[in-house]
Amino acid sequence: MEISKEKMKLLPGVYVAVKKDGTVYYRASLTKFGKHISLGSYETEADAHKAYTEAQLLLNDPSISIIDHQRNEVLPFEKRVTIINVRDNKLYSPNPIYIRKKMIEYYMSSREILKFDSDLFFYFSSHKIMKRGGHYFAADTGLQVNVLNRVGIKNYAVEGRDYRFINGDRTDFRSANLEIINRFTGVRRIKKGGRDLCRTVIHINGDFIVGDYEDELTAAVAYNKAADTLNALGLKKNFFRNDIAELDEGSYKELYKSIKISKKLFRTEIYLNE
Repeated sequence: MEISKEKMKLLPGVYVAVKKDGTVYYRASLTKFGKHISLGSYETEADAHKAYTEAQLLLNDPSISIIDHQRNEVLPFEKRVTIINVRDNKLYSPNPIYIRKKMIEYYMSSREILKFDSDLFFYFSSHKIMKRGGHYFAADTGLQVNVLNRVGIKNYAVEGRDYRFINGDRTDFRSANLEIINRFTGVRRIKKGGRDLCRTVIHINGDFIVGDYEDELTAAVAYNKAADTLNALGLKKNFFRNDIAELDEGSYKELYKSIKISKKLFRTEIYLNE
């Protein structure tokens, strides 16, 4: 429940509110370019007004940068990024995003900055990024979606084997900085007898070699065939299936039929007790 500002005669940019337990607190906000921008909640009216004053200063002084953040400021760092982005780019994001030429920066902190292609601005503007165990996730409809999925890298892909950051910066997720080494689930590039081959591996109760193939499309189809075979034999596991856009339906079926997979997959004792 909010209390009338007129009755309280609050300082500019400040609104009073009450928690369910009856505790009074103060909200700060402002409007710019037709956008209502929340500046956070504070225990005192003075702090809420200070946050409002700091935000107004950021909006009106283009010489102030994101990294000029001072320890005695009450405006949260995330809000600072939002305000400066509105000032410089006239686009509002509730999340700490700053738009640069052909890219966006997502500020996890003043020192931890993720880089993405600019076409992901609207997605990350509405999906907050979190970090767990060194990995970045976006909150999406109640789920935590690996940020790598948003840039074309599949779940369970291994850095160095399936993809790599070209410039060595693991916070730079721009497409120009990502090299996809293995495009398909279960496919790994190997050298065997002096030849470059693609090995298909499927996880049962450990990694199981399905076979070695001349090219990645054949290896990807082999993975699908192995997954189908295992499910048909009774393994209740929801395997991912590779989507191979390069092959039309007829070509896919012909290749699928011709591919040989390891006969060991038919030994049910290796997986039925998993």
